[in-house]
Amino acid sequence: IEELCSRRDLLQKEIDKEEAEKTKLQRDLKLLSDELAKVNESLSKKLAHRAQYDRTIAETEAAYSKILESSQTLLTLVKREGQALGPAAAAGGAAGGNSRANRD
Repeated sequence: IEELCSRRDLLQKEIDKEEAEKTKLQRDLKLLSDELAKVNESLSKKLAHRAQYDRTIAETEAAYSKILESSQTLLTLVKREGQALGPAAAAGGAAGGNSRANRD
């Protein structure tokens, strides 16, 4: 009987030790779960902000491309009109002064 009581006491000590370890692990798990939830929330907000930046950048790049295309078109038109007016415009501009003033 003493042998059985001794084994039982030893087993109880092991049970107590494992229950303490279980309690510690559960506490650690809760702390880590709470920390994970905070990180996930922060990450979600940052991903949403990054997506907004991506949209803004894409819109800005598209607008810039349109402005660039429009300026190229305008430059081409000005060159073509300048060539169409030819040397007469250059001579008239030099000799007659401001051509707009001459028209008015």
